[in-house]
Order: sequence, then C-alpha cells, then structure tokens
Amino acid sequence: MLDLSGNNLLESSLDSHSNIPLSLEDLVLLRCGLIEFPNILKNLQKLEHIDLSNNKITGKVPKWLWNLPLLRRVNLFNNSFASLEGSEEAFENSSVRYLDLAFNSFKGPFPKPPLPIILLSAWNNSFTGNIPLATCNRTSLTVLDLSYNNLTGPIPRCLSNVQESLVVVNLRKNNLEGSLPDMCYEGALLRTLDVGYNQLTGKLPKSLLNCSSLNFVSLDHNRLGDTFPFWLKALPDLRVLTLRSNKFYGPMSLPDQGPLAFPKLRIFEISDNNFTGSLPPNYFVNWEATSLQRNEDWRIYMGDYNNPYYVYEDTIDLQYKGLFMEQGKVLTSYATIDFSGNKLEGQIPESIGLLKALIALNLSNNAFTGHIPLSLANITELESLDLSRNQLSGNIPKGLGSLSFLAYISVAHNQLKGEIPQGPQFSGQAESSFEGNVGLCGLPLQGSCFVPPTQQPKEEDEEEEEDQVLSWKAVVIGYWPGLVFGLVLAHVIASYKPEWFGKIVGPDKHKQVDPVRLFMTLDSRWDSFNNKNNVEQTKK
Repeated sequence: MLDLSGNNLLESSLDSHSNIPLSLEDLVLLRCGLIEFPNILKNLQKLEHIDLSNNKITGKVPKWLWNLPLLRRVNLFNNSFASLEGSEEAFENSSVRYLDLAFNSFKGPFPKPPLPIILLSAWNNSFTGNIPLATCNRTSLTVLDLSYNNLTGPIPRCLSNVQESLVVVNLRKNNLEGSLPDMCYEGALLRTLDVGYNQLTGKLPKSLLNCSSLNFVSLDHNRLGDTFPFWLKALPDLRVLTLRSNKFYGPMSLPDQGPLAFPKLRIFEISDNNFTGSLPPNYFVNWEATSLQRNEDWRIYMGDYNNPYYVYEDTIDLQYKGLFMEQGKVLTSYATIDFSGNKLEGQIPESIGLLKALIALNLSNNAFTGHIPLSLANITELESLDLSRNQLSGNIPKGLGSLSFLAYISVAHNQLKGEIPQGPQFSGQAESSFEGNVGLCGLPLQGSCFVPPTQQPKEEDEEEEEDQVLSWKAVVIGYWPGLVFGLVLAHVIASYKPEWFGKIVGPDKHKQVDPVRLFMTLDSRWDSFNNKNNVEQTKK
C-alpha cells in the first residue's frame, strides 16, 4: 500500500516511467492536486484499489483502467471528468465491485455497470437517458445512487430482481416518470428509498410493507396522487417519511384509527399537498419524538454503515427556521414535523406537547383555529416554530419564552391579540414574524400596548362638558315660562297701577307703557337685589 494523500505531486512522478513498485495493490492519491490521469496505473497489474478523489483531473477516464484484472475498488469522487472512454459496455466485464463516479461532469448515457458491482455511486453528474436494464441483473448490487442527474424514462420494474441485495435506492432529482414499481417482496432488504424531485405519478405500491427494514422513505416533489398511506405505520423501523409537494389528498385522521403513532418516526413531512380534516387531541400520543434516544449504533448521521468498504449517508432537503436547505445529512437526533401548505382545520392537538424531542414544527398555511396550545412550552428542544397563516386567536403563550433553544418563531397572519411576550426568544425576531395580527402589540412591532395617561383628563373634560350642557338645558327650560310671566305682570302694573309704573320707569315715561321694557327693568333690578343679598350672606 502507498498513501500519498495531501501532497502536491508532479505529474511526471506518476508517468509510466516512475519507479513505483509494480506489485502495488493499494494506491491512495487523495487531494494531491492532480490535473491528469496518472498513466502509471496501466503498469500496476496487481492493483486492487485506486483512490483519486478530490483532485482536479479533467478529460476522459481511460478505457484500459477497466482491464486491470484484480481491480476491485475505484474512487474518482470530486474531479472534473467529462466522460468514460469507450462504449456503454466499457466496463461491463470489469472486476470492479465498488465504483464511485460522483461529483464530476460526466455526460451522455449511463453505461452498463460491472457484473460483480456492489456499490454504484454516480450522483451529481449530467448522465442522460434511461437507467440501464442491465442493472437488474447485478445480483450483488447493494447501493444504487444515481441521484442529481438528468436520467429519463421509468424506474425499471425489474429492480425487484435484486431485492435480496439492494439496501439503498437513491434516484433523487432526475426526470424519471411513470409509477413507482413494486420493488419489495417477502425478504426484501431495502432500507433507503429516495425518489424525490422526479415526475412520478400514480399511487404508492402497498408492496412497500414487504420491505420491513425500510428506514428512510422520501417521495417529495413528484405528482403522486393518493390518500395518506396510514398502512405505512406497520413498518417497524420507519424513521423518515417525506411526501412534500405531491397531490396527496383526504383526511389525515380516520375515526377508527386513533393516534397516528409510527413506532420510530422522527421526520414527518407532508407539506404542500391537499390533506384535509382536523386532528384529534390524542393525535401525537406514543410518537418516537416523545423522548431523546441515541441511535442504536451511536452514529451521528443516518445511513448504511454495514459494509467495511463504503459509507452511505442519507440526505434530505430541510425547511428550517424559515430557510430552505438542500441536501443536508440527516442527524440521528433530528426530529421535525411539517404539515404546512395543506387544508387542515380545527384546533392544534394539545398532545403536541408530548413531543419533547421535537426540534422543528411547521403548521403554517392551513386553517387551524382556536388558541396556540399551552403545551408547546413542554417541547424543551424546540428550535423552530412556524404557525403563520392560520386562523389562530387569543394570546401568544408566555410559556414559549422558557424555551431556551427557540431561535425562530413566526405567528404572522393570524387573529392573535394582546402583548407579545418579552424575552430573548421574541425580541430577536423580525417584525414580519408577527405582522398580520391586528390585535397584537409590543416589541418587535411598532407602537406600545400602554394607553397614554393624557386620555383620563379627556374623560373628565367630557363629563364637565356634559354637566354644562345639562345646566344650559335647565336655564333654557326655565327662561321661557319666566319671560311669559314677566310680560303678564308688567301689563297688569301698567294698566291698573300707573303710579307704580311711574316709580319704576321714572317720570314722564308712564304715558307710553312698554311691557317688554317694564319686564327688562324689573328683571335687572331683581338681579341687583339678588347680588346684594348674596354679598351680605357671604359677609355673614
């Protein structure tokens, strides 16, 4: 074995005239800055393993590589290869069992894989055409990863021929069409099935139940049309189920089903479908995410680690903290529920608070009503909470402020009211996280929840104005009877007692009696009398 990884090698040191021993079996040239394929390999007839990953090699992979008689493992990961020299049968008769062509620039039809192939990884290239039917005759094939290419046509139904060996099928992000074939029969070993981001139609085959080892199922971003597959909860080891962005429809809860409890489900994403109905209060009882449990093998990421010559790790697209993250490894400790973009209604089940290990919860863009469950404060691991665009009412529970890991929260566009709880979990959020709730107030929204103290005097002024209005009404009511009475009295005095009238209005004026003038004079003198009397009473 010769391992020169991490050194900057001259191309001339790896040509056919190099003094590398011809008996070499294992040659590792990882991260050596190579830009050309090393011709020295042509002379190493006993070579079993070659690792040229993470270099900058361009051009074609030479045809003679596949003629090395003992070659078992070839790793060309992360280079700039453009094509495989030769026809589609270039390495069909090769002895290679582990072939990694991933993260290059390969184009054209995908070649027929070697007969003894165990691992076939060619993700993130530009291969076109159909998946070769010859793949179905590779009875030792364990991992088939052709994701992130431009493959077309249907998924070969004959893949069921290798069900006794296939553990991983990853065909994500291609242009595959047709229905999902039956790949599982009694005794199938399939653990990972990822066919997301294709154009698949039809319903889910119930033969998936025969794959009792299924751990990871990703069917997102297709055109699958079916009711929710309640029957999948019979799979004892299912931990990831993503049905995002399809045409699934119907209720998410059936009257005779009880709690929708998957034995070990930790990632459950059904967003952007047409699911309807309400969720019963006990919907989240007995879910795996109710407790924190280490993976049995203590691995950090989900994947297949059973083969000593390769490691396969599952990947998933996550919508987390308001962001979309593509192709991330799946932590074994990660737990999320995403029901967003459906037509679910009714109250959010209080049993959601039992999922103490839940890290992300997204129920946005539905028709949920009622209050935000107080039990959310029990999800101590929660980091991301999105309840936006529903019809929720009432106050935001202050208990959410006790969630020390909560870094993102959005309750925008609901019918919430009251003051936004204060604390680091809320003050660090954007204003957009609370917009669209007319009754909400407090930071980070503009304005305050407190009424200015100047409003109280205004109320007192209004009372005084009301009292004044009442006083004037009393004056007006008393004025007109007094006026009539005064006029009558003046007329009587002028007619029957002219001498009195003369004394009041003065001499030489009693000949022309004016009752109105008489009344006004009497009235003014009466006021003078009252004022004088009031002064004397005040002195006393």
